[in-house]
Amino acid sequence: MPRKTPLRFTELESAKDYAPTPQRALRCRARSLPVDTHFEPHQHAWAQLAYCDRGLMQVTAIDQGQHSSYIVPPSRAVWIPANQPHAVTLLESAHLRTVYMDISATPPGWSDCRTLVVSSFLRELIHALEDTEPGPREDALILLTLDAISTADTHHLRIALPQDKRLRALCDAVLRDPARQATLAEWAADIGASERTVARLFRDELGTSYLQWRQQAVLAHALPLLARGVPVGQVAAGCGYASDSAFAAMFKSAMGQSPSQFQGMTQKFMKNKALAHVEAAQIATF
Repeated sequence: MPRKTPLRFTELESAKDYAPTPQRALRCRARSLPVDTHFEPHQHAWAQLAYCDRGLMQVTAIDQGQHSSYIVPPSRAVWIPANQPHAVTLLESAHLRTVYMDISATPPGWSDCRTLVVSSFLRELIHALEDTEPGPREDALILLTLDAISTADTHHLRIALPQDKRLRALCDAVLRDPARQATLAEWAADIGASERTVARLFRDELGTSYLQWRQQAVLAHALPLLARGVPVGQVAAGCGYASDSAFAAMFKSAMGQSPSQFQGMTQKFMKNKALAHVEAAQIATF
């Protein structure tokens, strides 16, 4: 996606005060960050769950030179394994909650990044973990949260980017112009390759088909626009869809809710957050 404003390269703050241990397997850290905040690639000795209850972020994981980007709206979270290099960019101003998980608590078989659906129960557990003190209450919260994380539904909001220069050029072109209605053969011709070659590269390098990959690219373009309140019809047209209904069907299949529902949830949360700030300011004047 083309960026209209420069990134705010932010120095990574030390997380040692929030480092989990086998005795305190989960620690929660909450921060409010402005749009375009960017943390350069880094890694931790523990796993983590990156979640924003307001706003939108992009988490990019780097594994043996291959980059995979995850678009994370408030209804989703990205789980990142220990020692996994990753970068974070805020696509909208966000309230970021990061749950650090001791490596001993990693669910069996979880060796790669994954996108989780954040249920209302898990959301409240994450909130309750903030500023807890060691003791029976925290122990109970940790056990409940670990169970909720390990049993959460998974969801694919991942844009894998290839190492092959020809395929990377094609992927970058699609991300720059998601509305372009072009066949795979037409995209392939732009980079001087055959349709068969490009289809093979998608399969071998990214483990997916072009159409499946493009859907992720379209979602990456659509989510920030919907979060800003851009009308659904305008977003659909900007994503290359001839009708709102076709776009809505794709979006609901991928996200589990319609574009208008996603937009309404985002706008409602932002409104409630603004009201809470006003009430807090009024109370402070007494």
